[in-house]
Amino acid sequence: MTANPSLPTLFSPLRVGPAFLKNRIFSTGHMTVMLEDGVPSARMAAYHGARAEGGAGLIIVEAARAHPSGTSGRAAITAYDDACIPGYERIIAACRPHGCKVFGQLTHPGREMGALADGTQPVAYAPSAVPNERFHVMPRAMPVALIAELVEGFEAAAGRLAKAGLDGIEVLASHGYLLGQFLNPRTNIRQDAYGGSPENRLRLVREVLAAVRRGAGDGLAIGLRISGEEKDHDGLEQPEVLAIAEALAADGVLDYLNVTAGTSAGLAGSTHIVPPMHYETAYTAPLAAAIRARVSLPVFVAGRINQPQIAEEVLSSGQADMCGMTRAMIADPQMPLKAQENRLDDIRACIACNQACIGHMLNGQPISCIQHPETGRELTYGTLTKATNPKRVLVIGGGPAGLKAAAIAAARGHNVTLHEATGTLGGQVNLAQILPGRAEFGGATTNLTREAETAGVEICLNSPADLSLIEQSAPDAVICATGAMPYTPDIPGADEAHIVTAWEVLQDKVNIGGRVVIADWKGDWIGLGLAERLARNGCHVRLAVNGTMAGQSIPQYARDAWLGTLHRLGVEIHPYLRLYGADSEDAYFQHVLSGEPVMLDGVDTLVTSLGHQPVTTLPDQLAQWPGELHLIGDCLTPRTVEEAVLEGLKAGTAL
Repeated sequence: MTANPSLPTLFSPLRVGPAFLKNRIFSTGHMTVMLEDGVPSARMAAYHGARAEGGAGLIIVEAARAHPSGTSGRAAITAYDDACIPGYERIIAACRPHGCKVFGQLTHPGREMGALADGTQPVAYAPSAVPNERFHVMPRAMPVALIAELVEGFEAAAGRLAKAGLDGIEVLASHGYLLGQFLNPRTNIRQDAYGGSPENRLRLVREVLAAVRRGAGDGLAIGLRISGEEKDHDGLEQPEVLAIAEALAADGVLDYLNVTAGTSAGLAGSTHIVPPMHYETAYTAPLAAAIRARVSLPVFVAGRINQPQIAEEVLSSGQADMCGMTRAMIADPQMPLKAQENRLDDIRACIACNQACIGHMLNGQPISCIQHPETGRELTYGTLTKATNPKRVLVIGGGPAGLKAAAIAAARGHNVTLHEATGTLGGQVNLAQILPGRAEFGGATTNLTREAETAGVEICLNSPADLSLIEQSAPDAVICATGAMPYTPDIPGADEAHIVTAWEVLQDKVNIGGRVVIADWKGDWIGLGLAERLARNGCHVRLAVNGTMAGQSIPQYARDAWLGTLHRLGVEIHPYLRLYGADSEDAYFQHVLSGEPVMLDGVDTLVTSLGHQPVTTLPDQLAQWPGELHLIGDCLTPRTVEEAVLEGLKAGTAL
């Protein structure tokens, strides 16, 4: 296929050691939670196969444990066991027919260890007994004998990956894992051959790389992933990483370097592992560029590169040679092919919400995407079947649920009309995108609207629907996606106080005083976003959360980045509080654990974010309607965009 002339570098080939890559787009190693007994499953193979079919040049399979001492409760491929080989072969079989190369990834977490499957804490090994701040793990200094065993483990694991037929192996020294811990003078305070000087701190990485080369042979590409800067307290700093990269590249073992940012060791550094929309796109590219200027190897980079145009700029400007676009292909597996065919407007751009990808992974659930729930469900929804009996379908509501249902139903051949009561599509997404730093979230509406229009959905705006409209239209099926409204319970003292809802604030329908309390029941994006918005407007803000922390219900990396912002803005956060009442100057709460009263005084405005309640007027009217009826999204019960779009997919395929 001819390359898109506007993206000449992105679709140019690249040789990486013995591996020839057809383009510069790769999927980084990332945990999918699709293993069976430590072995890649058919579900994982289908997941990676979808991205290979969609045009990726390279897929790097998630981190595999090279030695049993690195096993924790977070499931990982057991590359120290021959049982892993058929699983890798399954992935290769799914990807190679599409001209996509497949690399494996070998690692050891060191002190970054969670609980074992049985709930107990394992012995965590590290260069030195320096504790981990994020997981509060105190490791044991790795004995020299175990170091030797570890090196042998990497060699044996590399041999297994080579036997499986992989095209390359990437060794993980990024994100503060074991090899990165040995490189860092603040976590490696040994005084033996593996510490005490820069050369000694490099020793283990060099021994591991040499072992991997021995195990893999000369036919596989060998790479190293490293954080260009760990961006955390006591993390590796950029000048240190530059010296490390230059020294390792000069050894002649490596075929490439893969540059990222952050560390698992701290809450601040870990937000860079999967950076949310809080961070600028391609913000890691300068880290890669600095390394590329010092080495003669191909340099890969990843970090918020979510559009082909952005990747082209990174590549054509000489900052890197390959762009990791993992979440971009989670959101749209066909992104590379669409870009190559110059169908840029058809690309479903990742909005970096982190909810169903890394959010699922951190909860031990298979990853997916809130915009594209087919991701991770390829075996169930990967192939869209045409309807054998096309129907006339009415979709009521133009939020995410309705748009997805309409798009899927129309793509299957049904005649679909969507009625939206207001003049704009998107539902609550239109409010979410108003929150500070959340404008990118509005892309969900843009993407879903494009899908619906492309599929041939007839969209009627300013068209409220009721039972008479449905009876006149006489459709074969109705999909009801009428959404939700703010939950507004009776609040004692409300007649004296100035109480407004979160929606009213976002829609600029109310005046806000200088001293604000936000009553946040859900602990989600809304409370955090309102607090930032009002603080930036000059208000003194207190955020009272009915939970253990602000943002309790949203993905960790997004929450932690936001909490740092609120602290810098001077927002006061009060956890464990349920709203009890208010008067003209005070807001009254009850501590959810002690039951004791808590008064926040000096309040000009109380903003309530107390959840939502379903809009059920039309569903109630249709209770006795004889046709096929599907209730989806918030009108069924209020949740998030993820559930809305997934239910839209299910309804569209069920017709």
